[in-house]
Amino acid sequence: MTAHRADFVRALAGLGGAEAEALVAGLGEAEARRLFVDWRAWAHGGQRAPEGDWRVWVMLAGRGFGKTRAGAQWVEAFARAQPGASIALVAANVDEARRVMVEGRSGLLALPRVGPAPQWRPSLRRLTFASGAEATIYSGADPEGLRGPEHHLAWCDELAKWRRPQETWDNLQLGLRVGERPRTLVTTTPRGVAALGAILGEEGVVRTGGATADNPFLAKAAVAALRRMHGGTRLGRQELDGEWIERVEGALWPPELIAASRAEGPVAREALWQVAVGVDPPAGEDGAACGIVVCGLDAEGNCHVLADHSVAGLSPEGWARKVAAAAEAHAATRVVAEANNGGAMVEAVLRGAGLRLKVRLVHASEGKAARAAPVAALFESGLAKFAGAFPALEAELGQLTWRGTYEGRGSPDRADAMVWAMTELMLGKPRAEPRIRSL
Repeated sequence: MTAHRADFVRALAGLGGAEAEALVAGLGEAEARRLFVDWRAWAHGGQRAPEGDWRVWVMLAGRGFGKTRAGAQWVEAFARAQPGASIALVAANVDEARRVMVEGRSGLLALPRVGPAPQWRPSLRRLTFASGAEATIYSGADPEGLRGPEHHLAWCDELAKWRRPQETWDNLQLGLRVGERPRTLVTTTPRGVAALGAILGEEGVVRTGGATADNPFLAKAAVAALRRMHGGTRLGRQELDGEWIERVEGALWPPELIAASRAEGPVAREALWQVAVGVDPPAGEDGAACGIVVCGLDAEGNCHVLADHSVAGLSPEGWARKVAAAAEAHAATRVVAEANNGGAMVEAVLRGAGLRLKVRLVHASEGKAARAAPVAALFESGLAKFAGAFPALEAELGQLTWRGTYEGRGSPDRADAMVWAMTELMLGKPRAEPRIRSL
């Protein structure tokens, strides 16, 4: 295999293509060289920049569609054609911009190219291309960082995850004032974030995208498995089909509340003095979903969603053991489980696993939405936070309303598990002061 053909195969393999060798079999050296650097030859539908005089290109697509690769290729092509250009790379935070947009397997440094790769200076958050064009990374949680800098071009990744999307977007657009035709690309999995909805309604905005299954380089078995688990659900329509779903009126957790409640990073176990595992057991023994969500309370009285270990398709013994594993993994101090649907089994399995934890069995006397309302108030007051992103849980929370209804499909098992845990930690009887632990 010649050098350029080998490079092209590696480039395709970087996209996850198991059949990369077969795709280039029989190519000559010249054709392999052309394909190696020609993004248009192997980009699939929805990844190519639209024609026409547009100002903002929004690529709404499912996970694994190839949004990051498309964004990186678009920026690379502009940097090559515009020496000395200034480009903004904006993600949910600086670490994510670096990890995904620059250093990731589909990021700017990994692109197939002939010639030198850009020079990356992490301390300056700056990427310098061979043409002299420069790309600087910014955070969607820090709109002030974009107050002042001027840019020719901007690439915004996963805007629906930004903590302060509207303010960051406004400051970015005010700085896009260099060159003949400043443009922005937004690559994101759609969520009902108000700022994203507003962008889609602006003049000069074009939209492309598609579903996870549209990427021919993904493993068909993996895509099929995801479709079996989430096909037809609101989460599946959003995360797999890339469908823009309007916000639910009267939602207890509207998109902007979820975005504002997301912490910058994980919470150390040492910072927490109580950790509870909330469990919403399935109603039957047919392998239905079991909600398992871990929450922690810090010494300042703030509660954090730490992890979502919810499972489906397991026997009662199977999901009960998952609860035990979650409790052990997070050094939980207690487990709270709904007794109506087999909570006693959780206690028995925990005891069998040798875990000495307080297990509190609770009885559901109200509907799930009614139980969730006081917990939603904790998020509104800033006393509760998400220590990371939990798409499946957040999708369920967004469907619970102040009217006491659930607008999603099925049952909000994850949301109910979170509510049980937070109610135990924040809304129950006053707890003893944290013990001083010797080092």
